[in-house]
Amino acid sequence: MKKISIVVPCYNEEEAIPLYFVATEKIVKTINAQIEYWFINDGSNDNTLTELRKLHDKDPERVHYISFSRNFGKEAAIYAGLQAVTGDYVANMDVDLQDPPEFLPKMFKLLETGEWDCIGTRRVDRTGEGKIKSLLSASFYRIINLISKTSFVSGVRDYRMMTRQMVNAVLELKEYSRFSKGIFSWVGFRTKYLEYHNVKRAAGKSDWNTWQLFKYAFSGIADFSQAPLNIAVFTGGFAFVASIIGLIVVLVRHFISPNSAVFGWASLVCIILLIGGLQLLCIGIIGRYIGKIFMQVKHRPIYIIQEKK
Repeated sequence: MKKISIVVPCYNEEEAIPLYFVATEKIVKTINAQIEYWFINDGSNDNTLTELRKLHDKDPERVHYISFSRNFGKEAAIYAGLQAVTGDYVANMDVDLQDPPEFLPKMFKLLETGEWDCIGTRRVDRTGEGKIKSLLSASFYRIINLISKTSFVSGVRDYRMMTRQMVNAVLELKEYSRFSKGIFSWVGFRTKYLEYHNVKRAAGKSDWNTWQLFKYAFSGIADFSQAPLNIAVFTGGFAFVASIIGLIVVLVRHFISPNSAVFGWASLVCIILLIGGLQLLCIGIIGRYIGKIFMQVKHRPIYIIQEKK
């Protein structure tokens, strides 16, 4: 009998964990496979760890958990879960039930055919979410698909079931700065996506605000595209050419009309601020890439485990 491992990252989800486990158990009982759960407590500051201990005590053979020493982020939690699992197939899903457990049997059946290596999911709408967040999400996928060689499916979720071969390939990527959506796409393999409409959280509230999502998106762009560096180069080149043209115009104007009036300080200050702003922008973009290199070469662990059962 095949074994399915389910990785469930958790951060301040004490209310959602019992609801998730009950709902998922009803579904997995219909699957002809062994099931194991790996809950990853990402440094929660509520009673998440207490709830995970309760689940483990009730079913120590099937329910396991890893608790980090602090909050390392969802990407680290996914990576830790993939390292810990022992199943032939591995599913990754959120605990808030926005990833419908009802898809698990279908995912398993599709993988069993041998035609696919991964069954992913994508939301076809973001009903119930803020318009600004939805707009930023749609814009992110348009932009990154324009500037990256890695293909990103719009609305794709981390919720997916993968073969052991694909999981092993993902684990070979040891990068410190991890963007799972990009990593899952970059490793390739035959992937089929199941579509569904947005589902509201079963309990609690999301810890992701618009600013955090923006930073996460920019991190993904920096991890899978060199376009920002190219923009910095083109911007610097354009400013340099424009300054040369301006210098030529000033010199020609001086010889043609030596007594002409000098432009005011306002225009001069605006030009200085413009060039200075472009320089700082380019330095900032380059600094982001250097920062990622700096974090990588220090070889710090992606996460630290405080408790594991």
